[in-house]
This record gives sequence, C-alpha cells and structure tokens, in this order.
Amino acid sequence: MSRELHFNLWYALIAIAAVLAIQDYLAARAGVETIPYSQFESALKAGEIADVTVSDTRIEGTYKKPGANGQSRRFTTVRVSPDLAKNLSDAKVTFSGEPAPGLFERMLGWLLPVALFLGLWMYLSQRMLQGRGGVMAIGKSKAKLFMEKSIATTFDDVAGVDEAKEELREIIAFLKDPKGYGRLGAHVPKGVLLVGPPGTGKTLLARAVAGEAGVPFLSISGSEFVELFVGVGAARVRDLFEQARGQAPCIIFIDELDALGRARGISPVSGGQDEKEQTLNQLLTELDGFDVSSGVVLLAATNRPEILDPALLRAGRFDRQILVDRPDKPGRIAILKVHLRKVQLDPQVAIEEIAALTTGFTGADLANLVNEAALLATRRGAPAVRQQDLNDAIERIVAGLEKKTRVLGASERRAVACHEIGHALVAMSVPGSDPVQKVSIIPRGIAALGYTIQRPTEDRFLMSRTELANKMTVLLGGRAAESLVLEDISTGAADDLAKATAIARSMVLRYGMVAELGQVSYEGDTAPMLGPGIESWQPRRYSESTAALGDQAVRALVDAAFTRARGILAARRVALERAAAELLRKETLTGAELAALLGSVPAETTPAPAPPPVEHTP
Repeated sequence: MSRELHFNLWYALIAIAAVLAIQDYLAARAGVETIPYSQFESALKAGEIADVTVSDTRIEGTYKKPGANGQSRRFTTVRVSPDLAKNLSDAKVTFSGEPAPGLFERMLGWLLPVALFLGLWMYLSQRMLQGRGGVMAIGKSKAKLFMEKSIATTFDDVAGVDEAKEELREIIAFLKDPKGYGRLGAHVPKGVLLVGPPGTGKTLLARAVAGEAGVPFLSISGSEFVELFVGVGAARVRDLFEQARGQAPCIIFIDELDALGRARGISPVSGGQDEKEQTLNQLLTELDGFDVSSGVVLLAATNRPEILDPALLRAGRFDRQILVDRPDKPGRIAILKVHLRKVQLDPQVAIEEIAALTTGFTGADLANLVNEAALLATRRGAPAVRQQDLNDAIERIVAGLEKKTRVLGASERRAVACHEIGHALVAMSVPGSDPVQKVSIIPRGIAALGYTIQRPTEDRFLMSRTELANKMTVLLGGRAAESLVLEDISTGAADDLAKATAIARSMVLRYGMVAELGQVSYEGDTAPMLGPGIESWQPRRYSESTAALGDQAVRALVDAAFTRARGILAARRVALERAAAELLRKETLTGAELAALLGSVPAETTPAPAPPPVEHTP
C-alpha cells in the first residue's frame, strides 16, 4: 500500500468518526432519551407524559415535568401495543401521527449515502492519479519532470567530453529555434544515444543539454517501464510521449536503455520476455510516430550497446550515437579542475601530476578521488587539501583500504616482502615498464597482503607483443623472487598467475601473436564492449587439436616470462635481499626511496626471449 493511499484511508476514517461524534453531540443537545416500552406505559398511567408523536415503528414524546436545567425532557421508544390510541385517550394525552415519508424523501434517503460514497471514491482516485501511485495509476509513466527553471546544470559543469558536447550543440540550437534551424530542410535527429562506460557522465551530459536549451526535462530509467501486469510497459511508453508532447519543446531522457531495448528473440523463455518485447515494440512505434518538428528530442544512455535491438538503432529512430569515453589526460585535468573548485585546495597542488597518475579513471572516479582526498584532509585537521592527500586517495581507490589490524607472522611478512620487491625490481629492470610508485607490505582490500603500485604516466591505446611479454614478466616477478630467495613458493601469486595466464591466452587465441597458430583469431571478445565487466561464455569454434596446441602455447609464454623474471632477479640477488630487508623494516617504500636504495638499476640488456616453439602433437 502506497503512502498516499495510506494517508487517504486515514482521512476517511477521521471523517466518519467526526460524523458520528457530531450525531452524538446533536442527540445530546436535543435531550432525547431512549426508554423501554414498559417504562413508557408506566409513565403514561402515572400521567407524566404531555404529548407524543406516533409513527409506524416508533413513539416520540415530551414529559410534563421539565428537567433539572429547566428544559423539556423528550423521550423515544419502540411502538409495541396496537391499543395505543385508546390508552392515550384514556390518559388524556395529546397525540398525533407522523406522516410517512414522501417519494422525494425516500429517494433522498437512498441516494444520499450512495452519493457520499461515490464522491469519496472519486476524491481518493483523483489524489492517487495526481500522485502517480496505486493501482489506478499503474499505466502512468514514472518519469520525473524537471522544469527549465529547476535545471542548473550547464556545459560548464561537464568537462573532458568536448567532442560529445560539440555533437549535442545542434540539439540545443534546434530546441531554441526549431523553425530557424530547419530553414534549409534539415531536421534534428529523432533520437540521440549516449554510449560509454559507467561513470563517464552520460546522465550529467543529458541534464546539461536541458539546462543549456532551457526546456523541460523528462527523466526515466529503462527498468521503470516493465512491472508485474501485462501491458503496463507499453502503456507507460505511450503516457511518457503524451506528457512530452504536452510539455514541448522538451527532452526525454531514458537512462539504462539496455534494460528496455534488449534484442528480441535472444531468449527462448517466454512470459516476462514477451512483456519486455511489447514494451520495446511500443517504443519503436512511438519513435516512428512523433514529429521531429514538435520540439521533442529523445536522449538515451547505455553502457552495453552490443545487446540493443538492431531495430532500435536504425536510421530514423536513434539517428546519432555519441561516444562518451574515458577522458584522456587533458580531459582529466579539466574534470579535476571542475571538482577541485568545490574544496579548499593548497596552491602547491600539481593537478597535471594527479591527472598523469589516474590513467583509466572516469569522471565519477575522479569525483570520488577529490572527495576522498577532502575527507583525508578533514580527518587530520588540515586547512586545505594537499598533494599527499590526493596521492593517498589514489592509493586507497586503486589498492583498497588499509587493514592495519591484520597481523602477519614473521615468515609471512618476509615472503610478502620478497614477493613485492620482486615485482618492483623486475618492473625497474624491464625497459618500457610503467614506473613504480609505491611498494608496501601493509594488507589492503579484501585479500591483498601487500601491493606494488605502478601507474602509467601517459595514455596508451595499443600494446605490442613485446610490451605484453614485459607485463607478464613483471606479474611473475613476485613468484620468481619467492622461488629464488625462499626456495619455496606460496599461494600469494594466485592473482598474478591468473592475470598472466589471461594475457597469454589472449595473445594466443585473440591477437594471433604465436606463429604456430597463425594469424587467426580463435576467440572473440567475451567481455562487454565498454568495460571489463564479467566475461560471458561462448561456444568453442575450433577443434580439439587446436585447443591442445593453444594450451601448449599459453604455457610456453607463461614459462618464458617466469624464466626471464627469475633470470633478472638472479642477476640482482644482492639488491633484492637488501630492498626486502628495508621493506620489512619500514613496511612502505615510495618509488623514490626504492630507487635511492637500489641505486641505478641497470636495464635488461638482452632482448625478451621468444617463447619456445610449440610441439605439434600427432
């Protein structure tokens, strides 16, 4: 039961109680006393009754003797005796008969309660419809309407997506002047789809378009269309577009379009899937039916465009798709400046350095980074946010929260120290590797007993075979250090092995980087298009012999990376043990401290060894 309906029921109960109280009050004011018929006969024989009025079922009258307050006393009772007239005459009581109610009075007695209940029902129904709640409004759209005066977001609040903003300026020009913009016969796209990873600012960009254009903004999520009852989703789509036509010019924004526009026929299960398809069909019909000159523009956002129905993306529906991608370094600088305007910032903060260390961060990540840094500065009672606060916030977001209460034994701490120094030393030795920012044996996050942070200082969009081999070598540096110094291995390299194996499998089956298997891609991208997400299962489209050959090639790549990492550390065994001992003493070493401790670590002089050829099994 909705809160609105709950309140309406309370109002009805209070009204009924008030009516009953008023009736009791009026009865008490009238002083009418209900008495038994035997008491009436006794009073009649005693001569205490002055006059009566007789009806078919009741007798009402007045006593001769007034009450204590001087007012006349009245009574009422049920008529029982048929000899009442004779008894009244014998007692010399003035009496009269109450006429039967007329037709109008009888109709009024029947119609008045019905009219009262009908009025109460209509009032409650109207309140529920206005509140968009309850069963009566289940087919109404749940879109939130933001009028032009309530939208304060503009393009000045959106940074790092300059290309997307330029694409959307045409929408703003059309909404401001539809006739002037179409003077050459062009019309604005019916639908604009904002595509990008989560947190890149798609919803913020849509609100900024409404704020710049100064028009109403109807916002709804794709999951709010479909509910329990059949046909509700299609009804809500129709109601949404009717509201938009009434508010034109305006913007309709559907967030998470993939919840509504998933491709039809991909699931053999019926039922709820059929209801979603009806809702999608209604949306397609509305997109075909509304006139672009009416001033209604449809914006939608999704981070999974690969699962949308092709009919939704064809020309004439969502005519334009705009990519809102992760920002590059200049974009991150602009986003950081927008968010840092809201905090007390130390003048010595180098925003460019923070932007360089946050490669791959989205706009939401950067907003969270600034907030975490402000919280850290507040916690230590500082007057402003310093550079170290921002660096610590990056570390907290990347590696997780420190677990200072998780105490490790002496042997475990030594194993973790050797493992992390192994990563750092191999990273400092392999050419082209990302610089080491910090090494620590303080547990962080859910399962990390130590961590080595490497942050790229430039944006990369391609990786060569050599760079992938170097990355695997750095990942296996921890396992190689354990096997070299401790002469034993632990479970601490489980995550490193999984990442190295994933890189090797991609090199073999996706990128065609192994000569024995040729320039063939045996597996597609199993992850969503715009983010790592959760890998989905795909059927294997190659033979058992190819699969066996691929497994051998993956193992050869991983073994070659491990052998290379062990060779690098064996050549620098003294530096490895010295750095591990210092890390055990201080628990945390920055990149500068590690470089000073190890001196100038010579880069690897020999090129990365090629993996051994894969033997073909008969």
